[in-house]
This record gives sequence, C-alpha cells and structure tokens, in this order.
Amino acid sequence: MAKQKKKRNKKYTGVDAATKRPSITRVSAVNRSRFGQWRHDHQRQLSIARTVAIIIVALIIIVSGVMSLF
Repeated sequence: MAKQKKKRNKKYTGVDAATKRPSITRVSAVNRSRFGQWRHDHQRQLSIARTVAIIIVALIIIVSGVMSLF
C-alpha cells in the first residue's frame, strides 16, 4: 500500500487567502413603556405562572362541583 499524504489541518493565512466575512448582528429597537418592557423581559415566567393559575382554578372548580354533589 502506498503511504497516504497527511492532510493539512491548519488554515492558510497567506496574502491571497480568503478573507473572513464579517458577522452581521441585526438589532431591532422598540420603544416600550416601563410595564411593557418588564412584561417583555419576564414573558417566559409569566407564561408559566398563567398556566399554573389556570390549572389551579380548574381544579378548584372541579373540586367544588364534586363537593356540591354530596
């Protein structure tokens, strides 16, 4: 078997090397009220709290309905 040529694992940095493309960061600015900004920052926690509150209210309604049968 012929000896395999070692592969190059170092980037070429010579004069005619391909230039690295700049990374583009897109930012969108929104003018929110103080409460609106707080709500935007805590959106995930509010969603979880809303789901838990709905489940608790549903359980209270179900339990009160079962208790009224007796």
